[in-house]
Amino acid sequence: MDIQKVILYYGFTPVADPLALKMWQLTLCESLNLKGRVLISEHGINGTLGGNMSDLKKYVRQTKLYPGFKKIDFKWSEGQGDEFPRLSVRVKKELVSFASPTEIQVDVNGVVNGGKHLRPEEVNALVEERGDDVTFFDGRNAFEAKIGKFRGAIVPDTLSSHDFIGEIESGKYDHLKEKPVVTYCTGGIRCEILSAVMVNRGFKEVYQVKGGIVRYGEKYGNDGLWDGSLYIFDKRMVQDFSKDPEIIGECEKCNGKTKSFRNCANAKCHQLILLCDECAAEQSNTQCGHTPLRMNHKDMVG
Repeated sequence: MDIQKVILYYGFTPVADPLALKMWQLTLCESLNLKGRVLISEHGINGTLGGNMSDLKKYVRQTKLYPGFKKIDFKWSEGQGDEFPRLSVRVKKELVSFASPTEIQVDVNGVVNGGKHLRPEEVNALVEERGDDVTFFDGRNAFEAKIGKFRGAIVPDTLSSHDFIGEIESGKYDHLKEKPVVTYCTGGIRCEILSAVMVNRGFKEVYQVKGGIVRYGEKYGNDGLWDGSLYIFDKRMVQDFSKDPEIIGECEKCNGKTKSFRNCANAKCHQLILLCDECAAEQSNTQCGHTPLRMNHKDMVG
């Protein structure tokens, strides 16, 4: 049996015919028996797919043939073969739903009005040089930061990406407009848009972690500026960068240490509950009792 893997990727480039790209991607994925989610817009592509490593390698080679996709950074992780129940290839107005399709400007080299990309070692160098002037700014949904985040990061009050523009325009973070701000997210794509949102609203020195948390964690594990585990949007739910990661999450019932999210037992609710194993064993703890999240997990890729 072939080794099972999962790939996470995105690429920004002008797409003249998103529907044609969708049909090509759908046919390609089906021919290779891949499952997962691929989103396409006039700005590019965003995907996470699972399958046999040999088939995923074929997918990567074929996808890189498309004009503008040659430089896509495909991030690989271990899989079990059951991360995704089906294949979904969709055309949308935005690769990430910020509810503002005109926020970014894209050319063949990517987003042109966003923040400056920093490799993991450049992130550390910036912090060493500028110290407490540097602010990490979480570009994910707030719940993701419960189990892992950059040390000292600001975690905005966001249920979904739709909330970021309102958060930035609220004035809460105006004191950062003259300071270095490093945005970060899972694989980098949400920060492509978030950094542009911030630049467009007067933030003078905006950066983004190139390759996102995934690339930073792969390089530094527990020895860098990242604390805890990474929430991911597939059946695995959690990715660690070392065998013994620090656990920063707290059980919502007993405050014990945990990194395990559980789906609310209410089938109509998409809320996730952070519970330790002992508390999760009590059925009464598995219903959150909250208003369901507006976020659609199926649309989130990285």
